[in-house]
Amino acid sequence: MSFDDVRDRLAGTGASLRAAVPLAELTTLRVGGPAIVAECATTDSLVATVRALDAAGIPVLLIAGGSNLLISDAGFPGVAVRIANAGVELGDDFLIAEAGANWDAVVAKSVAAGRGGLECLSGIPGSAGATPVQNVGAYGVEVAALLRRVRLLDRASGAIRWVEPGELGFGYRTSVLKHSAAAVVLAVEFALRADGSSAPLGYRELASALDAQEGESRPAELVRAEVLRLRASKGMVLDAADHDTWSAGSFFTNPVVPDNRVASVRAAIAARLGEDVTVPTWPVDGGVKFSAGWLIERAGFAKGFPGTGAPARLSTKHTLALTNRGAATAEQLAELAREVRQGVAERFEIHLEPEPVTVGVAL
Repeated sequence: MSFDDVRDRLAGTGASLRAAVPLAELTTLRVGGPAIVAECATTDSLVATVRALDAAGIPVLLIAGGSNLLISDAGFPGVAVRIANAGVELGDDFLIAEAGANWDAVVAKSVAAGRGGLECLSGIPGSAGATPVQNVGAYGVEVAALLRRVRLLDRASGAIRWVEPGELGFGYRTSVLKHSAAAVVLAVEFALRADGSSAPLGYRELASALDAQEGESRPAELVRAEVLRLRASKGMVLDAADHDTWSAGSFFTNPVVPDNRVASVRAAIAARLGEDVTVPTWPVDGGVKFSAGWLIERAGFAKGFPGTGAPARLSTKHTLALTNRGAATAEQLAELAREVRQGVAERFEIHLEPEPVTVGVAL
């Protein structure tokens, strides 16, 4: 497959083509080798481009904000389709965002217009279209609770339709859209609170900072400001000058241990740390959710591990983030992820699941 072949296939789609683009330029981890990039600034262009590439049997990698991707140093042997449609429609109690819209800008627009509901998801990097794919959540709020519907392109049939939340199989940081190439998200619609109040506060740290009880609401603009402050203190708001933010956010999800294994996991933790240790956990259907950050740190991986000079390190502010200190490769980040995951498994009998989607990288 040559650049000329791709250009011919995509003639008339409206896509803007570039050859041998380092995909590191398009990801928040700032790693990834070269690929042909087709940028689509409109939904029509995105649909036409994906359809043309699929018809030609050319591999497709969809990229929007690039905040949840770890891409191989070898790049991608196909076409990276850059989703850049960014329209936003705001109503009294709803918001429709095209898939390529910057997510934090979407949240900011809703709050500035006096609408509530999305404020706890402030500061999360990436695009609007990615939010239902991994059921993005933070500070006690998940996308699944706010979503009205998602507009999808079915790649097998070519059909476009709006899909209700019940069809998307939402779970903790997942949906039927994640790790699947069957559909492309074109737009997302969310329910908003017309009175400008926040979603009920469900995260103790945030509620306490706002002098509120869990379950209460506060003005959305106040909640957004506090969420941004808290995220920035943990290196979770993008800043080109701060290598702690050269990351994919939380690299591992909080593990959910099924009920029939909880006792053995607690015993493994007690054997390592003592019977009186207090473990941060939350009850969930069918099991118990453990804090991945707490487990990582107690397994011996402190903030900043493995130390100054390493090109790939844990964030100095948050043990859940794997960071590129400026010149890390994808393989160096993968090595660090494997070391942390193995260490937690050996000490506490818990297997951590990576949150980012990997492309050509084995974890």
